[in-house]
Amino acid sequence: QVQLVESGGGLMQAGGSLRLSCVASGRTFSRYYMAWFRQAPGTEREFVAAIDWSGFSTYYPDSVKGRFTISRDNAKNTVYLQMNSLKPEDTAVYYCAAGSRYSYIRSDYDYWGQGIQVTVSS
Repeated sequence: QVQLVESGGGLMQAGGSLRLSCVASGRTFSRYYMAWFRQAPGTEREFVAAIDWSGFSTYYPDSVKGRFTISRDNAKNTVYLQMNSLKPEDTAVYYCAAGSRYSYIRSDYDYWGQGIQVTVSS
């Protein structure tokens, strides 16, 4: 069992930066592939970034590529999402997820955080 807790969200003006953190409980964090998803009101939860267990391989959709960076520190059981050049359309609740597959598909992730709000004003 893995418990995930996100932090670092908030309100930011367009063009600004935020860094989200997600701390995982348990001693097997390094075995999991990690990802970030987001969900805006009235929309489906969408994939934002994924990272493999080693931290050397990452994957992003075109909507955030070049602006967002996912990273992890296995010694701290933490995964990060650095978000730069924020846009109003990045406004959403952001979720951290852990799974046993390196994937952009929501159902491939077994454990989820409670979510954290990110709001970008124009």
